[in-house]
Amino acid sequence: SAAMAGPCGAGAPAARWKRHIVRQLRQRDRTQKALFLELVPAYNRLLEKAELLARFSDKLQPEPNDVTPVPHQGPWEEESQSNSDQVPSPDILRVKWQEEKEGLRLVCGEMAYQVVEKTAALGALESELEERQGRLAALEAQVAQLQEERAQHVRQVDVRRARNVAQRAAYEALRLQARLREAALRRLEEEARDLLERLVQRKARAAAERNLRNERRERAKQALVSQELKKAAKRTVSISENPDTSDNGTREKAEMTLTLPAEPEFLESEAGEKLKRPFRSASATSLTLSRCVDVVKGLLHFKKRRGHSIGGPSVQQYQRIPVCVAARLPTWAQDVLDAHLSEVNAVRFGPNSSLLATGGADRLIHLWNVVGGRLEANQTLEGAGSSITSVDFDPSGSQVLAATYSQAAQLWKVGEALSKETLSGHTDKVTAAKFKLTRHQAVTGSRDRTVKEWDLDRAYCSRTINVLSYCNDVVCGDHVIISGHNDQKIRFWDSRVPHCTQVIPVQGRVTSLSLSHDQLHLLSCSRDNTLKVIDLRVSNIRQVFRADGFKCGSDWTKAVFSPDRSFALAGSWDGALYIWDVDTGKLESSLRGPHCNAVAWCCSGNHVVSVDQAGKVVLWH
Repeated sequence: SAAMAGPCGAGAPAARWKRHIVRQLRQRDRTQKALFLELVPAYNRLLEKAELLARFSDKLQPEPNDVTPVPHQGPWEEESQSNSDQVPSPDILRVKWQEEKEGLRLVCGEMAYQVVEKTAALGALESELEERQGRLAALEAQVAQLQEERAQHVRQVDVRRARNVAQRAAYEALRLQARLREAALRRLEEEARDLLERLVQRKARAAAERNLRNERRERAKQALVSQELKKAAKRTVSISENPDTSDNGTREKAEMTLTLPAEPEFLESEAGEKLKRPFRSASATSLTLSRCVDVVKGLLHFKKRRGHSIGGPSVQQYQRIPVCVAARLPTWAQDVLDAHLSEVNAVRFGPNSSLLATGGADRLIHLWNVVGGRLEANQTLEGAGSSITSVDFDPSGSQVLAATYSQAAQLWKVGEALSKETLSGHTDKVTAAKFKLTRHQAVTGSRDRTVKEWDLDRAYCSRTINVLSYCNDVVCGDHVIISGHNDQKIRFWDSRVPHCTQVIPVQGRVTSLSLSHDQLHLLSCSRDNTLKVIDLRVSNIRQVFRADGFKCGSDWTKAVFSPDRSFALAGSWDGALYIWDVDTGKLESSLRGPHCNAVAWCCSGNHVVSVDQAGKVVLWH
């Protein structure tokens, strides 16, 4: 090594590889020597034994002249012969030594072969060792790189932990702030609710006081009229005759003069008022002539015009006159039709009880006439972009409104097959579409968690109400919109107030709502397999209807009041119709039929219609 390193001198970075080779050669010598330390001495011992055996064999080999004939042995010589047989003869020993020599040669050959094999194996092991050393170096370099990356990742983790701690602190601060703001919001909502209640109470007191003043003024006017009439009755009437003669002849002229009291001053003062009434006694009714005319017009035309109110401009409002004295309970299926190609989701009677509309998943609305206890096809309305979930007639029965899965509601005019208007603006399926008490306004509910009010004259969304849960059904009153939601709550909205006025929780997802004709009671159906009657005058649940076997089968199962609000009707998942008595709360009857999705009860109270998943429409009588 000194000789190799000498020429390189002091600067020998280039001689490092030489020293490395020398170290590897020495290492190989040591490993090979360790492998042959036992083998070489054993081989040497074998060689020594072989030489020794060869010398012994040479010494024991007899000369040819030494061979003598063996004499004949008699019986007396057998014993001595047996003793002499114990010492082997030289020939036998020579054969044995030859065999041992051959065996030793074979052993030496085998050992030499093993030496060669071991040498080859040693070379293979050395090459494998070099390969593994190279892999080890690569792995060490990779380990160093991974350790560096790990250190970098540890630094990043420390930075992110510090950032996470800061963000968690900021989150806690924001959460505390949100709690404080929620508490402030709840306080403000309570204050707003209190202010609204006070405002309503104050308006009620003001209206009561105004009515009392008007009543007192009316009584004073009536008393004054009565006094003037009494004074006029006490006055006298004078009749005078004035004869008059002329040149042509005698003529008598009788003049009769009736003297009556002058008109009272308060009548002259009322001449410019809106309501002018004739003289009447103090016992006369407070219904004026103009009011009687308005009532008669309302009865004849089924409508009245509402003036300008705080709710908005004047709109044409329809009020249905209830013609049902007592609803007839259905007892049997009078007519069964395969009306649609697939599932039927919606059914609705028109205001005249003779026109029926059904809508389903085949994107069609069929209009039917109820004639003689049978359903006769009237018309098919086309143009819906997807499955129909709800249908409704306007108060006059001249328009049909349908909710669809195509994120819109469609409006048809009865007698026209194609859609008149498309109310688009929702971002998810529209689950309910209902007219208000006028043909010019409608309300829709959707799974996009909004309820929208529509001006149908302009096909314009006049108001959007955002809700926390998606809506399954809506009903409308004078100024109130009631919506049933998937979060097991019924919400009340006033058209004149931007926020929700009341929330009534129920046990189960709300599937349908039905409002009585007097708008005093609400029927809800929910997925907890119950129907609930809510008294809107006190805003609480009045009755809960249950029955063995009744099960609300889907989120679009519909339940309705009878026209006289005496019964509640709903269809179960097994196809049975269940009817409860609203006054007693008991199950009145149950009728077996096909699977029922929705039901409808006509305004006259004579017929009930149910629809199912197989596309059938059943008329019950």
